[in-house]
Amino acid sequence: MNYARLSNWLFALLLATMLAGCSGGSSSSPGGESSATGGSSPASESGTGSGASSPAGGSTGSGGDSGSGSGTGSDAGGGGTGGGTGSGTGGGTGGGTGAGTGGGTGGGTGGGTLPAANAKDVTTYHNDIARTGQYLNETVLTPANVNATLFGKLGFYAVDGAVDAEPLYLAGLPIAGGTHNVLYVATENASVYALDADTGATLWQVSTLGAGETPSDDHSCPQITPTIGITATPVIDRSRGPHGAIYVVAMSKDGSGGYHQRIHALDLTTGAPLFGGPTEIAASFPGNGANSVNGRVVFDPKQYAERQSLLLLNGVIYTGWTSHCDFQPYSGWVIAYSADTLRQTSVLNLTPNGSGGAIWMSGAGMASDGTSIYFLDANGTFDATLDASGAPSSGNYGNAFLKLATAPGLSVADYFQTFNTVQESAADIDLGSGGALVLPDFTDANGVLRRLAVGAGKNSNIYVVNRDAMGKFDPATNHVYQEVPGQLGGPEFGMPAYFNNMVYFGSIGDPIKAFRISGALLSVAPVSETPNNFGSPGATPSVSANGTSNGIVWAAENGVIAALHAYDAANLARELYNSNQAGARDQFGPGNKFITPMIANGKVYVGTKNGVAVFGLR
Repeated sequence: MNYARLSNWLFALLLATMLAGCSGGSSSSPGGESSATGGSSPASESGTGSGASSPAGGSTGSGGDSGSGSGTGSDAGGGGTGGGTGSGTGGGTGGGTGAGTGGGTGGGTGGGTLPAANAKDVTTYHNDIARTGQYLNETVLTPANVNATLFGKLGFYAVDGAVDAEPLYLAGLPIAGGTHNVLYVATENASVYALDADTGATLWQVSTLGAGETPSDDHSCPQITPTIGITATPVIDRSRGPHGAIYVVAMSKDGSGGYHQRIHALDLTTGAPLFGGPTEIAASFPGNGANSVNGRVVFDPKQYAERQSLLLLNGVIYTGWTSHCDFQPYSGWVIAYSADTLRQTSVLNLTPNGSGGAIWMSGAGMASDGTSIYFLDANGTFDATLDASGAPSSGNYGNAFLKLATAPGLSVADYFQTFNTVQESAADIDLGSGGALVLPDFTDANGVLRRLAVGAGKNSNIYVVNRDAMGKFDPATNHVYQEVPGQLGGPEFGMPAYFNNMVYFGSIGDPIKAFRISGALLSVAPVSETPNNFGSPGATPSVSANGTSNGIVWAAENGVIAALHAYDAANLARELYNSNQAGARDQFGPGNKFITPMIANGKVYVGTKNGVAVFGLR
């Protein structure tokens, strides 16, 4: 028996279980009422607990919880308590009022208990909070049947805007008078759809816009265009609210020209708003940096986009913020909300006495090992003068690989920065274009257990960090667990995937490359690579497998004619399929940047500029 492979499979299954339990720089790039067909929907356990609390001095306010819409027909039976507790105090309050969502309607009565999390579900970006990108319960698609003869495009589910967020999937959900596999799709027109994942039928659709609002304009910035609504991949928790909840962050513009960022929780079966939401996102943090007033940096919703995907960890939703085309002033924000109440629990600014340090990662989500949070931020102020603990003296962490503690509130627990970080940041060759991947634990050649994470950015070097001692900063050399230079052919705009002791990177202008992990070290050169290169912005791969067998690496290729590719995970040189092999039969129009394919239950879903392309066995 291959115990290394078995341990990694068990690690992935543990992550899926944990997610069900907790449920948890610069980027390069009209409201309507909701409708739903309601049927019998079971009641759920309602969660309690406040999650992580705010740090001293961080803003805890944000939040008028008012909503103009209401849902009907939802049953609120069920008792119980949920997870996530926290303690701590915080000074300062943030202002803000929440405007309403469109009203949701849905009939039906119900009772009983909420269905348990299904092993076929995809409830968060890249499959789990470690962001491994591996879907290990795929029993239909195999290297033997994924080919142009047996596999291809099954349909196209049109929606009202660009799908920049990864679609999410729930298997066997009681909804709309029956049981459906449900695809949740968020759009840049500020809409959320629940679609039958097998037919494309709309089960419900809601707008997150308040009365008289439109999606935000693009600020004359082509990165997210022509409108900005919901950009970040949402997150789902089956255990919260009467029937489970999907959490989304949406941007809008009101009739007076004001901009809004709000966090919403929507009922999985009706789309109705939950927990008194939405909550207006507002925050402040001690500092004298960009957009500071009287010693506090203030969050301006006009200046920011929520590009990185939402993280749900131990009952708390974590959001991270980037700029529009580097328009000043901006800084790096992480803002957290209780999944039970939508009340703000904690705020952290990464450049409170400087600027920059945005969090965007080409749409990837902040990663977690179940306790701490890991990510890379973009170019911005860094204090090369360190205090006694090795931290930047003024608290500015631009262009870093970061580890955050979450209790009693958000704080930087550790970091790694390259020796030439100041020069690279000034040249816009920062880490923040790439996402972090938390690896399973490995034992090195000396028998020492290593807890690692990996990421890369615009300088094309791969950095493997020790999560227990990340390396901090030294102007003379890099103190990092492992550095693999010169093997990625371009900058990384996206994130890698992990499967069976392999890490798969897809940088700009380069093939997707597989690096093997052995003895807790990444191979210094790829062990296989795809026969084709990927142009801008590269590729963020995903993996489907049945446990440790039948591994397939999937990737979306951007372009005027986009393409879905599939490769043998054990040997990337073996391309199994691409959507251009059968002429126009499987083509699905122009590409959409930063898209990662989502695989679930025998189908592959790819977000586009106006819908979702669906692939499977023909």
